[in-house]
Amino acid sequence: MELRQLRYFVAVAEELSFSAAARRLHVSQPPLSLQIKALEEELGSVLLERTKRHVALTEAGALFLEQARAALRHVDRAGEVVRLASRGLAGELRLAFTASVPMFDAFPRLIQRFRAAHPQARADLAHMSTGQQLRALADKTIDVGFLRPSLLFCAPASIATLPLWGDRLVAVLPDQHPLSHGTQPLPLAALKDEPFILFPRGLGCGLFEHVMVLTSRAGYAPRLVQEAREGATILGLVAAGMGISILPETYARSGVPGVAYRPIDTPDAASQLLMAYRPDDDGPLLRRFLDTVWRCLYSAPAPPGGSPRLG
Repeated sequence: MELRQLRYFVAVAEELSFSAAARRLHVSQPPLSLQIKALEEELGSVLLERTKRHVALTEAGALFLEQARAALRHVDRAGEVVRLASRGLAGELRLAFTASVPMFDAFPRLIQRFRAAHPQARADLAHMSTGQQLRALADKTIDVGFLRPSLLFCAPASIATLPLWGDRLVAVLPDQHPLSHGTQPLPLAALKDEPFILFPRGLGCGLFEHVMVLTSRAGYAPRLVQEAREGATILGLVAAGMGISILPETYARSGVPGVAYRPIDTPDAASQLLMAYRPDDDGPLLRRFLDTVWRCLYSAPAPPGGSPRLG
């Protein structure tokens, strides 16, 4: 069974005239009649009753017409999706983000803006640590990562990055802690003897690595008493008095009671969220997403030559 035969049959069934269907299809009538006959032979059923003056659908023909129309709609839709995908208007974009990224108001606005402009495209979102995202980018299992790298991070040549939002690290303490109510930035040395609650060491978390660099430069290694995979869990444990932590200032928006936040007295506490992608990926949907990000950041089109390729 060929698509041509389905189109021929639908035309005849709707026109109830071989001559009218031939004109509609811009074909001559004999090949049209031959294709309908071949279709009926393949199906083993008469679809159209024919006389010199009359063409009518049989019961089998009426049932087949419904299915033929549906099949042609699916085929036409498939072709349209391919055409849209080739222009970056359809397809799937695989995005990953670290835990604190959705806490930035700009992130959901960015995703909403992209989806509104590309209703036929799908954004597949996954929560991954910074290390997991870098590996997934290298393995080509994600297209874009929103990550928080360590202070010493240097992107490999295979990955391009675009700075997004700044977010300083702060000391997180129980609100009854002696250091919780000062007005000046807190020296890191003041936390030397405190019990720390941090993300797991082996999670590939850029935040953990950043904290290690900060404390090392302050002359000590933190006394780690508890690890937790979620920032909300860390805040709860701090509120319970089990220790202190160092987290992005964004977490202060979470509203967890019993927790105080103090700025840290070092320029190294500056932290930044980056968007990472493969610069050699010329997928049209990715290019449109990068252009959307650029417009959201700078309220202007991406630079000439395509979307940004910063590193």
